[in-house]
Amino acid sequence: METTVEERVDRVEIALERFIGEMKEFKDEMSVFKDKVDRYIYESERDRRAFQSEMRVFEKEMRAFKDEAEKDRKRMNKQWGELANKLGTLVEDIVAPSIPGVVKERFNIEIDYLAVRVKKRVEGLTVKEWDVIAVSSSLVFLNYTKSTLKSQDVDKFLEDIKIFRDYFPEYKEKGMIGILASLYIDESVIRYAEKNGLLVLGIGEEIMEILNSKDFEPVRF
Repeated sequence: METTVEERVDRVEIALERFIGEMKEFKDEMSVFKDKVDRYIYESERDRRAFQSEMRVFEKEMRAFKDEAEKDRKRMNKQWGELANKLGTLVEDIVAPSIPGVVKERFNIEIDYLAVRVKKRVEGLTVKEWDVIAVSSSLVFLNYTKSTLKSQDVDKFLEDIKIFRDYFPEYKEKGMIGILASLYIDESVIRYAEKNGLLVLGIGEEIMEILNSKDFEPVRF
């Protein structure tokens, strides 16, 4: 009986030693695995930070490129406008072609008829010339263009708007929007024109763009 007990004790000790050895191996394996996981996390975080840093640099370079491209476009548009002004074709080459796009953007309507430098004689009235007349199904857009706009030009245009239907009675049933356009417009003149319900166009990124406040609503004369 004693021999049997000793054998059992020996077997238990052997099994315990084997278990302890296996646990040590498992612990060593887990330690190696943890090191690999920690290294992977560290490298992933390092790569993520490097990627984010590269993206910030890329975004900064793209913003700089975009800003420079916009400056170049504005500079080219201004030079084109100055050349057209010297040649006396500012209305034909710059303003008139821009009006349908401006009307579409601002009012979401199409221009059906557009005429440039319209000169008309009416009995009992002096001969008048209109820079641009653009007509849609519901509105008439009347434009006055000068290379440099002053407050006096705003007043003159308002007087022209008052007598426009005397020259064009066929448009009496349509509302009318007044549009001033220029290469150089002082901020005070823009505000004065806006106060009188007029749209103002100036050289921008898309040749001619609206310079009024974003929430401005033009008067329908």
